[in-house]
Amino acid sequence: MSDTLLVDQLEGLLTVTLNRPEVLNAFNEQMLRELHEALRQAERDAAVRCVLLTGAGRGFCSGQDLRDRAGATAFSFRESLRNWYNPIIVAIRTIEKPVIAAVNGVAAGAGCSLALAADMRIASDRASFIEVFARVGLVPDSGSTYFLPRLVGLGKAFELAYTAEPVDAAEALRLGLVNRIVPHDDLIPQTRALASQLAAGPTRGYGLTKRAINYGLHAALDQALAYEAHLQEVAGRTADHREGVAAFLGKRQANFRGV
Repeated sequence: MSDTLLVDQLEGLLTVTLNRPEVLNAFNEQMLRELHEALRQAERDAAVRCVLLTGAGRGFCSGQDLRDRAGATAFSFRESLRNWYNPIIVAIRTIEKPVIAAVNGVAAGAGCSLALAADMRIASDRASFIEVFARVGLVPDSGSTYFLPRLVGLGKAFELAYTAEPVDAAEALRLGLVNRIVPHDDLIPQTRALASQLAAGPTRGYGLTKRAINYGLHAALDQALAYEAHLQEVAGRTADHREGVAAFLGKRQANFRGV
């Protein structure tokens, strides 16, 4: 990886830090390419059991770096989304490992979408979220039209998309955009503690849970119930399930291995 992305792996936890702090970690093509590759590697690497996404400096991610497109004569928004942004969002939603966003500052535009795609969001008390697209006459993209109404409801999603007004951390918690708020200086330590806890958990079961929840967003009740039963059969045959039962009966801490 280059200096647009910092990647650190320790004891099952992969921390990926967007690292263009001088532009609040705005996306350019290089960062998009490297973030997608980091997520692909995390999916393939059995040693990675949880992914933490955050940003360097004052911002989480301010979205697309508009300067990166300056002077482009044949730019296609459709192709940019298909080739770069959408694969990243799909990778986050389909990787069968927990993905946590530690939102350290502003998450705007596609940066907001990136945070919303994570399984959980832990916010600094300095964090803010803004669906900024309307300010430049665009449509919320990179999954925002999918995730936002599911998190905050239809009416509030329209309000945030139309007005392009920022939401501070306290309001984000009230709306359900984030799971927790922590003091800014404690954001990374506390989020790492949570992520490390998940990395030491039954990550095969977590992956199947993620698959079931994703499926249930679209399925009828009978379909969701049938799919749950199928995945439970898979989970029930894992070594982690056997270890969990043995630990419960033995009144000891389980030693899950993610298999």
